[in-house]
Amino acid sequence: MDLDTARQELEEFIPHVKKISDSSIRKMAGRDLMRFKEFKKQGIAVKFGRFTQKENKQIQKNVEEFLSLTGIDSAEKLLFTSRYPDDKDTIHRLKTEHHFCEKISEGIPRPWRLIYYRARKMFDPNNYKGRYTTEEKEQLKKYQALHGNDWKKISELMSRSNLSVAMKYSEIKSAVNYGAWTKEETQKLKNAVKEVIRRRLNTENTSSLSSLEESNTDPWIDREQLYQQLPWTEIETKVGSRYWRQCKQKWNSILTSKMTKGHQLYRGTNGLQAKINLIKRLYETKAEDASEVNWDELSNAIGDVPRTYVQAKFYRLKVSSVPLWRRKTFSEIIDYLYEKKLPEFEEML
Repeated sequence: MDLDTARQELEEFIPHVKKISDSSIRKMAGRDLMRFKEFKKQGIAVKFGRFTQKENKQIQKNVEEFLSLTGIDSAEKLLFTSRYPDDKDTIHRLKTEHHFCEKISEGIPRPWRLIYYRARKMFDPNNYKGRYTTEEKEQLKKYQALHGNDWKKISELMSRSNLSVAMKYSEIKSAVNYGAWTKEETQKLKNAVKEVIRRRLNTENTSSLSSLEESNTDPWIDREQLYQQLPWTEIETKVGSRYWRQCKQKWNSILTSKMTKGHQLYRGTNGLQAKINLIKRLYETKAEDASEVNWDELSNAIGDVPRTYVQAKFYRLKVSSVPLWRRKTFSEIIDYLYEKKLPEFEEML
């Protein structure tokens, strides 16, 4: 299949396919396209975002079955083969012979690459080593000075996962402010977000940048752009005094404030209607886990608000309305709201 055809067929399953590199498209055409078509026949949509508990169990099952099939000693050997140079050739041969890509992704409607990364995170023994000691933090700073941001190399030297060392370095590389955000810091954050989105729009050859040309104090970014993944480590560098997780949390709070300004969605009649709509839409999703819910789509149920606003309102709803909610599963909470609270709210309305 030629590249253009592959991209066109994948677009049906992956809306952001135009942003994916040519090499990734070729790999997805080989590993994913037929899987996606099979899932479509079964009425199952391709998923992104957080993995559910059900999917994690399926990955665990797939890995265990592949180990049993091939006789490979451990999940670490299977997923981190470079750590075992003496066995590398044998493991690669077994992976090829027994169709590792197909087996590991069986039953999971997601791109293979995401499933593979999730499996590596689940089965990496270096992921769960607890807090960094003072000595480890000093080691990390020295290794970063020597090897730059080669987190794979540094993770091998420290016996920690790539993600762990990258995130920890992000936290300790400079004096980080843990207090309230100042006006200057907040403005730096807004400017940084504006800059990365402007660059993204330029890269995509967008015809108009007018939504970005308004003043920094206005909600100047198109709603769709706000919800896209942003390069938080880059934004962290531009802000200077906060690490990336703080920047992301602050941006979400700014976004929620801007997008909900002037809305009285949870007061009076509007509030009751919003709760009714939210409960009905959640019930219709038939989701077993909160991570299965498309919160962006759900936000339309109660108004032009961001997902964080909807999630916060759902949290308040379950805490105030569902007895012993901590002991209930997500689906049990939704069933209770639908069966017990919905009729009450409709009568009140």
